[in-house]
Amino acid sequence: MTQTRPANGTAPQGTHRVALVGCGFVADLYMRSFAKHPEVQIVAVHDRDPQRLAAFCAHWSLPACDSLDAAFDTTPDLILNLTNPSSHAEITRACLNAGHHVFSEKPMVLSLEDATALHGLARDKGLQLGSSPSSVLGEAAQTLAKALRDGIAGTPRLIYAELDDGFIPQAPVEGWVSASGAPWPFADEFRTGCTLEHAGYYLSWLIACFGAVDKVVTATAEVLPDKRGVSGCAPDFSVATLHFAQGPVARLTCSITAPHDHRLRVVGDKGVLELEQAWDNAAPVRFRKRLRIRRRLMESPVAKRLRLRGPTHPKVTREGAAAMNFALGPVEMLEAIAAGRPSRIAGDYALHLTEVTLACQTEGVHRMTTRCEQMEPMPWAR
Repeated sequence: MTQTRPANGTAPQGTHRVALVGCGFVADLYMRSFAKHPEVQIVAVHDRDPQRLAAFCAHWSLPACDSLDAAFDTTPDLILNLTNPSSHAEITRACLNAGHHVFSEKPMVLSLEDATALHGLARDKGLQLGSSPSSVLGEAAQTLAKALRDGIAGTPRLIYAELDDGFIPQAPVEGWVSASGAPWPFADEFRTGCTLEHAGYYLSWLIACFGAVDKVVTATAEVLPDKRGVSGCAPDFSVATLHFAQGPVARLTCSITAPHDHRLRVVGDKGVLELEQAWDNAAPVRFRKRLRIRRRLMESPVAKRLRLRGPTHPKVTREGAAAMNFALGPVEMLEAIAAGRPSRIAGDYALHLTEVTLACQTEGVHRMTTRCEQMEPMPWAR
């Protein structure tokens, strides 16, 4: 069957049916990505704000539903929960109870109690509950994972992961508007906190590569008490030390204060694997071999770029600070559901990622109660 893509960039009718709940800022990023996946059809859209729903559906030429039940009636293969974090648990629970698989934006929920309950509900109903971020399935993350499997840097010993986003309260956040006119929800972002919002970008990669985290030691602070007059804000700075059950130790830093820095460095016995951008699916992964020159020990000043052999996945152009295909996670879940296999980003993995993320936001020493295995690589990354 020949498919044509509408002029406005939306995905044409495909073989996988998706319902989208929540039409805020991030929903437009998903729609840009779904335009690269003609196998996906958006069959229903719902938002609690009728004006936002109308604007979003008009922009993308999508069918609007005035209730969750109406969205359920369209028989989607997967529901995307793109609502505000405070609504994630309620919406996901309703979707699971109605018999639908769910992909949730991050953080999946705001408490381990909710995460555990929803994980159990999905299991008992034979459904899959997955979590963003999708970048763990992207080219950069999969290239890094293959380099680790191949032992390019030797045994990994220490990891430094930075997710510093700049002095955000001084940024012109009121002017950040999505393609369909949704404002960036800076008040929700400040109250949820940069750690819950962003730690998953590198946590997902590290858990995929090394499996379960055994212990998290976290220090947090609110170093910017005045954030555009928003009250009840979460910590805006955190440093978490992650002890993997079978793997290295990692330090993960999140802030909306320090200058933008998204570097990842994996220090091994033979040298250092490095990457500079968490929010770019095609970010180069490089290796610097450790050298001994006379009496000096140093990493090579010339880094070797590591590449996968063949084609990987559809890419999207840069939008703001990111060049990420947000559809990679939902598409992987849809393929898994159709094939009758567990999704890479669902089940124990999603639960463990949520527990570790929550631990990174909360000061103290935390012993993880959940477990997951290393993630199976994408077929094109083996």
